[in-house]
Order: sequence, then C-alpha cells, then structure tokens
Amino acid sequence: MRSLYLSLALIAAPLMLASAAAQQAKPARPAAKVSDWRNHVVQTTSGAILTGNPAAKVKLVEYLSYTCPHCAHFVAESKAPLYDDLVRRGVVRVEFRHAVRDPLDMAAALLARCTGPKGFSGATQAIFAAQPSWFEQGRTWWQANAASIQAQPELARLKAAANGSGLSALMQKRGMSAAAIDRCFAAPADLDKVTAMTKTAWEAIKGTPSFTVNGKATGGSDWSTLQPELRAAGAR
Repeated sequence: MRSLYLSLALIAAPLMLASAAAQQAKPARPAAKVSDWRNHVVQTTSGAILTGNPAAKVKLVEYLSYTCPHCAHFVAESKAPLYDDLVRRGVVRVEFRHAVRDPLDMAAALLARCTGPKGFSGATQAIFAAQPSWFEQGRTWWQANAASIQAQPELARLKAAANGSGLSALMQKRGMSAAAIDRCFAAPADLDKVTAMTKTAWEAIKGTPSFTVNGKATGGSDWSTLQPELRAAGAR
C-alpha cells in the first residue's frame, strides 16, 4: 500500500509542477486602452488643470488669460489639432495655468473653474469663443460701475462684473443655474488659488499666451510656432 501511495505521489508531483508553471507563464491581461484622453482631467494642488495622459511623452503648459484676444485666437486655432488629436490620442498632456490680467479675467476664471475639472475645458472654450461680446460689454460696464462697487468685498465685485459683462448669462446658457453661479463667488478658496497661480505665472512669463514644452519655454505665442516645437519633442 505504501508503494502505491509513493507511486501516486511521484506521478502527481510533475503534474502539479506543470500546472503551477502554466499558471506562472499565463500572460497578464493587458490594461484597458483609453480611447479618449481628453476625458482624463485632474486639478493639481496649485489649482492648475491637467488634461490628458499622465504618461504622455510631451507635456505642454499653457499660460492663458480670458481677456487676451491672442489667447482666444490660439484656443480656437489649436482645438482640432491639439485637443481633438494629440491630447485625445494620449500623445500630449496639457496643463492650463491662469495668468489673470484684470477683474473680468478673474470673474471668467472663477466661473470656468466652478464647473469642475471635467467641465473646465468646455467652459473655457465657450468663454474664449464669446470673448468679443462679453469683454466689450464688461469693459463698458466696469468703467461705469467700478467706483460704486469699490467698497464691496472682492468676490462681490467679481460677481457683479460677471453679471454686468454677460459672463453669467453665457454660463446659464450652458446649463449652470443661478444658484451654482452664486456659489462660484461665495468662498475665497478658489480666488486665492488663482491669485497665487497668477503671481507665479507673471514671474515666469512676459505675456499671454505663453507656453513651455517639457519644461522649456517656447519661442512663439501662437499655434503655428508651437506646433513645430511639439513635433520636435515627439508629438506625432
């Protein structure tokens, strides 16, 4: 009987080893492929908005201002080749940093950020697309009302500017409720972040739009000069 057990053990041992080896050799299931990296959006501790593949070979930093006409032109011109292609495919990750220039700019920034990381890009594109109308209306409104609202807290002044410029109405057309807009100007946390980010930005740049590619400042301020630098860094 002991011989029988020994024989069975000798037969079973190679089978168990073969089974273990097969399990070890079984290839790992590949990670799910992300089809659209534009949907991967996070906010950094400093408040910057990161869009795209964290492992992208090319890291682009944009310094933009909502009241900068050249920035509006860049955003419109670069959307298809940059966001809808390079960012979507995971080739480029974009970091948006605010370089605020005036109260209307700050009001626009707070409204765009109030939509959350996922809504930020769409809100930003809409604000830039409508810049000619709300900026002119807002500038006229600010000149007429700045003195009378000067004694109000900063967030109250910014909310009044958002209403007077038509920015609030623009965001309401995009589905933001009046109550949600009120909340955008109710607490100073985001205002403080954008203010600090702006201070750091203007210590690093001379004007908007400005860019860095993989940490190196670029030589131009529009898509025609930025695109070759992205390609040279590996964005294809």
